[in-house]
Order: sequence, then structure tokens, then C-alpha cells
Amino acid sequence: MPAVESFADLDLPERLLATLGREGVTAPFPIQAATLPNSLAGRDVLGRGRTGSGKTLAFGLAVLARTAGKRAEPRQPLALVLVPTRELAQQVTDALTPYARSVSLRIATVVGGMSIGKQAGALRAGAEVVVATPGRLKDLIDRGDCRLDGVGITVLDEADQMADMGFMPQVTALLDQVRPGGQRMLFSATLDRNVDRLVRTYLHDPVVHSVDPSAGAVTTMEHHILHVHDADKHRTTTEIAARDGRVIMFLDTKHAVDRLTEHLLSSGVRAAALHGGKSQPQRTRTLAQFKSGHVTVLVATNVAARGIHVDNLDLVVNVDPPSDHKDYLHRGGRTARAGESGSVVTLVTPGQRRGMSRLMTSAGITPRVAQVRSGEAELSRITGAQAPSGVPVVVTAPRAERPRGTSAPSRGRRGRRPTGQGRPAGEAARPRAQRRTGFGSAA
Repeated sequence: MPAVESFADLDLPERLLATLGREGVTAPFPIQAATLPNSLAGRDVLGRGRTGSGKTLAFGLAVLARTAGKRAEPRQPLALVLVPTRELAQQVTDALTPYARSVSLRIATVVGGMSIGKQAGALRAGAEVVVATPGRLKDLIDRGDCRLDGVGITVLDEADQMADMGFMPQVTALLDQVRPGGQRMLFSATLDRNVDRLVRTYLHDPVVHSVDPSAGAVTTMEHHILHVHDADKHRTTTEIAARDGRVIMFLDTKHAVDRLTEHLLSSGVRAAALHGGKSQPQRTRTLAQFKSGHVTVLVATNVAARGIHVDNLDLVVNVDPPSDHKDYLHRGGRTARAGESGSVVTLVTPGQRRGMSRLMTSAGITPRVAQVRSGEAELSRITGAQAPSGVPVVVTAPRAERPRGTSAPSRGRRGRRPTGQGRPAGEAARPRAQRRTGFGSAA
């Protein structure tokens, strides 16, 4: 079916159209315009688009429109959205909730790190749509709190990330339980071998839409490689963090994140840490502080590389260059979202230059390259860097609390992980040579 120019051209319930207007969503993004005519007609859809391209409403409107008017029995949802991370699950739920309410549909969010009892209660009460991470959903099914044989619409969002995180066995086991012959939609920024296997096995004659062939490089995003000296990287990072406006800074390890956060706070920068060693309530509150502007610098591992949307975020900094081009694309996808502009800056020391050049080639990106030093005008021109105040600040940290009924988060040891949790993307053990930073990570 041809793409549409307006939501009014689609077969959407009037209440959904009215809610789109109230939410200020006036015209469909390309991936929405391309996929919705087919998904609303019940076709299986394979959508390829970079993160931030509008995929959530692309599948969400179809799920809600096709489920509207139906009522789920207790423990038997009618639609399922599988996502790789807790943050993405919450973002999908938040994005779809006003539309679901408009057509009287109930959404249950099922993720690890939160009270399994409350989630079981929501499923027992009845929820038409379940947004879930694979591990926790499996736990609830094993407990008898959820059945998937009534699920007629299944969505896999960020399928490549689920493959990268090792969730494919859980995902396929869940797909084997949903109603045969139901509608399947799969959205992914990249289509590698594991994702292709999913498509061949579980999608029937899918309509394929690829609205962004380069899967990440867009005209609204600038890519900068900044060559820095090892001895100057620490100060350069601090000056970038002290800029006006919000910034996400990515590092490889939890320890490095904590060390940099402490340093920035002592330098007068309102920073907060986000990584897999934090409890889910802590992570949720830290994100809320960042979105509200109470915190201006989010220092994070790859746990923040997906599923986080912050309006007016115009800079992402790779303090530690990622080891994989897909990680680069998804880190960078936190900026330049939904048509906004933004920059991705990667700090590269002499020993990292060759590897970074190969990574850029794999990502299909031609970056702007500059040699910079702290305190210089060129660094400020590219990043807005400035000298920090030097007056220590205190950001009230989210309380280190855990809901009853959850396990303590993993402390990084190998072996058995808490129920329903996978290792956050990018926090798999890496060779020590790839974990060097100036901020206290293993060297």
C-alpha cells in the first residue's frame, strides 16, 4: 500500500485521531506513513528505521486501533510488545498510554527490577496490551500469571538489540506461545543474521519498509571525531560537561561512570550516573532528574544507549569510543530524534585512531575530524565546552531502595543473574585493553 500524507487518511478510530491532535502529533513521520496502511490492514510488517525515527507510534497506533473494542480476560493479553530494556519498555508505555486510554485499553508493563507481585496483579486484573522484557515475561508465564495463546498481535521492537543481548532463545520461546496466524511486526535499526532468522521463521509474507537505508546517519546529526592526548582527555571531558545545555556521556564501565560523576560534581557540574549497578527505582529517578533539567550531565554505560528519549538533547559524547558500530549508532540515536538536530562527539586518543576509523567505515559515516586541546576555541566551537565553576555541587541522589519481591542488582560478578535481568548492552566483559579511561576504569 502507498504511504499516506496524513493520519486522517488512515483507518483509525476517531478517538485516536482526536488524541493525536491533542498530543500535537500533526503529520506522520516517514516510517509511520509507510507502515501504518499495511499494519492497520493486518499485514505482517518488517520496519527498518534508525532509533528516534518514530517507530513507537508506527506500531503502537496499529496495535491500539486493531485491539480497540476488545476486552482481555484475566491473565490473557491480546497484544504483546517485546523490547530489550526496562527503559525502553517504560518509554513505550508512556508514549502509548494517552492513546490507549482514549480507546479504553489497559497497558501492563512487565520488566525486571520492579515488583513482580504488582505486575502479576495487573495481568490478573486484565490488560489488553503487555509491554515486556523477555526475562520477566517468562517468569510471569512460569508462575501462571500470564498466557500468550490469546495474543493476536505481536511486536518486536529493537530486535537487533535483543539479539545482541542474548535474548533470542527467550524471544523465540515466547513467539512459539502466541496465537498461530496472528499478526507480527518487527522493527529494528539493523538487520543482521539473527534478526533475519527471526523474520524468516515468524513473519508471514511481511511488507518491508526501510525508511533509512544507512540505519543511523541523517542530515540532522553531525558526527565529530576529536583527537585528544591521553594526558588532556580528563580536562577536555570536564570542560565539555560544563557546557550550557544537557549532554549524555558514555563510558565503558560502571566504575568509570561513577568516578567521572564524582569528579564532575566536585568541579561544579550537575552530573548523575546511570548504569546496570543501580536499582530500577534509582535509574528511573535519575532519568527524571535529567529530563527535568535538575541534572545536566548524564554519565552512563550502554544501558542508556537505547530506550531513552529526552527532548532538546543536542549532544552525545563518547568519552570511551564504543567497540561496535551498532553501539555507536544507538548511542548517537539519543540525539537528533524526531527531526531535531544534534551532534555526536567521540574522544579518540592516539592508540584508538585506527580502530575508530574502521568503526566509522562499518557505520557508513564520514565524520568531521579535529585535533583539540582543553581550553582552546575549537573545542568550545564544536561542543560548547567551557571552564567549570570549580564550586562543588550536590545533586540529591535517588534513594537506594528496591521494591519488595525483587532481587538485588548484579554487582558485576559472573554467573547467575537476577531473575528477569540480562546484562545491559555494552556491559559484557571486555578485554582490559578496551576498558581504559582516565576515570578509574580497569587499565
